[in-house]
Amino acid sequence: MPLSYRSAGESHGPAVLAVLEGIPAGMEFPEEAVHAMLRRRQGGYGRGARQRIEEDRVEVLSGLRQGRTLGSPLTLVVKNRDHRIDELGPVTRPRPGHADLAGAWKLGVRDARGVLERASARETAARVAAGAVCAAFLARFGLRVDAHVVAIGEVDSTLIPEDPDERRRLRDASEVYCPDPEASVRMVDLIAGARRSRDTAGGVFEVVARGVPPGLGSWTQWDLRLDCRLAGALMSVQAIKGVEVGLGFRAARLAGSRVHDPIEPDPEGPLPYRRTRNHAGGLEGGTTNGEPVVVRAAMKPLSTLMDPLPSVDLETGEAAAAAVERSDTCAVPAASVVGEAVVAYELARAFLEAIGGSSMDDVEARYVAYRERLRGL
Repeated sequence: MPLSYRSAGESHGPAVLAVLEGIPAGMEFPEEAVHAMLRRRQGGYGRGARQRIEEDRVEVLSGLRQGRTLGSPLTLVVKNRDHRIDELGPVTRPRPGHADLAGAWKLGVRDARGVLERASARETAARVAAGAVCAAFLARFGLRVDAHVVAIGEVDSTLIPEDPDERRRLRDASEVYCPDPEASVRMVDLIAGARRSRDTAGGVFEVVARGVPPGLGSWTQWDLRLDCRLAGALMSVQAIKGVEVGLGFRAARLAGSRVHDPIEPDPEGPLPYRRTRNHAGGLEGGTTNGEPVVVRAAMKPLSTLMDPLPSVDLETGEAAAAAVERSDTCAVPAASVVGEAVVAYELARAFLEAIGGSSMDDVEARYVAYRERLRGL
């Protein structure tokens, strides 16, 4: 069974949920890791009142026995405390930048409430739960996925440590999930200024996956290319407007000799060859090359503004100020956690495609054989 998932639920409905299929049988369910990732998604400086209402916890409705996966679909449910979808009024003044007007046109309605209830980023709680399970699966094979913020507005980080443990420690100590302490302070100040101005702020986050073996993904079809799949996964996250792999857009401005990554023998390493740098972000020809996978995503400022932009009233057709829904000033730190989750899912999917196996014992034995074959090249 190929790894796949679907999410369901509305922002103010009873719950959001994900059905995750294809996790091999015999894996211990990582309950604490899932809850930790859900807490990180709710955090970060700039979040709004909704996060003080919700306390996201996952319930597993299917796919487990005695705490281990059965190989059947996992149904993961995150309940909403703020469950009042039937009591909320219509939204007839669409917010520029949101799905309100485009969705209302698509459905042929004047009330965009049903559109925004599903388009809302509340849905990502379900995706984070599914991604946390995938991250725990990858960790069994030495793959580690971490995300951190690299920019908020015009504030860029410059002193991010190379050591992944130090990077994670500094990220977790930062209010904005940035492992550059000096930049973190300036990012907090920028978000505070945006809040005082009744405005919003966007930014950029980076996801790094280490321990990724070569050979995940494929060059044989466009939809099997792993960089394509990672870009699509990140672009599917609400408010993401751009994705880069490795050097990304910078590569277009440099000579080829400064872009591509030289190869050298590595007789003492886990693989017979290595790269002297990683400008490709661990991906060549849609396939992992043994270096860390590095991707970045750019998040626009959120669409709900406390001083709303001009819009129209769909009931009257007259000019009106856009609707104001409860929202955040900045959700880039939270989006980085969602990015980490969707990257973990895509890597787990590609890993299982390459290695195979219906149980954890099967996958482990196949992965040992795969690594031995690589070392023998």
